[in-house]
Amino acid sequence: MKRKCFGEGAENEPPTKKRITTKTAPSGRLAKPKQSVLRQLHFSIETSVLRTCTVCGLSYTCGAPDDESLHRAHCLRVQRGMEWGREEEREAEKAGVEEIQSAVKLKNGKKGRIICFKANVGGRIGSKLTILLETINLALSSPPLSTDVLQSSKAYLYLIPSLTNAHREKIVGCVIAQRISTAMTVAAPPETLLKRNSNQATDHDLPTSLPTHRLVAVDTTSGLFCHPEALPTPLGIPRLFVSSAHRRQGIASRLLSAAAATFIHGCPLDPVNGDVAFTQPTEGGHAVMQNWGGGGVRIYEE
Repeated sequence: MKRKCFGEGAENEPPTKKRITTKTAPSGRLAKPKQSVLRQLHFSIETSVLRTCTVCGLSYTCGAPDDESLHRAHCLRVQRGMEWGREEEREAEKAGVEEIQSAVKLKNGKKGRIICFKANVGGRIGSKLTILLETINLALSSPPLSTDVLQSSKAYLYLIPSLTNAHREKIVGCVIAQRISTAMTVAAPPETLLKRNSNQATDHDLPTSLPTHRLVAVDTTSGLFCHPEALPTPLGIPRLFVSSAHRRQGIASRLLSAAAATFIHGCPLDPVNGDVAFTQPTEGGHAVMQNWGGGGVRIYEE
């Protein structure tokens, strides 16, 4: 039997070099690469690239892929809410999720349910809440809630059945309820009118003993003023949000009532008696605060 010498065989042979061929034109000269088509861009000072969505209210840069992608995702969540499915239900017991109310009927006849869990929860439910709060903060132009606030808070969510998937639900409303200590009472309309009139006069024309001279301005546009005295108040609402497609159905008031009734175990709270306070509310939040609380809801600093 003939033995192969060392070096023989395909595995020991040096790699063969591939011949590089260059296409040439018929005349023998190298073919010129095709030049890409150029576009003429125009810079217009009069036209702004900043857009503000009329649906979700988010301002973004038109033409910037990251901004447009952020806007599409945010706008969809603001309109339709986020999903709650089997994945969240599997972790519900471990995360301490409680069903506060079931078959809660809305003004349009649809029914949903209210669930509650700690705002500093981890896992998949915690990640879902983080995305939801980011959406709410963008919609309300509010800063993110601090770790200390989340540790002393509970999240109340309103869920309705999904129209496309029988095993999933939609998060269409959210209330963050926080344990606080003090808040300020809202000034009555006649007092705010006097305050507005006093703002038009000079300080030396007003006596310092005038009650309206000491009111704290919360929102001058809507005429929201408070008395500066800090009064004991157990429950604060730093965030309140309902998706735009499900507003004016009573979701906000039902979430607020659920929070007032169950936030402190065995001690239902009454907003009319001043047991509940809001942070600086938006115009829509101010209307909810007055209608739901009957004028007794207070204001606190976040």
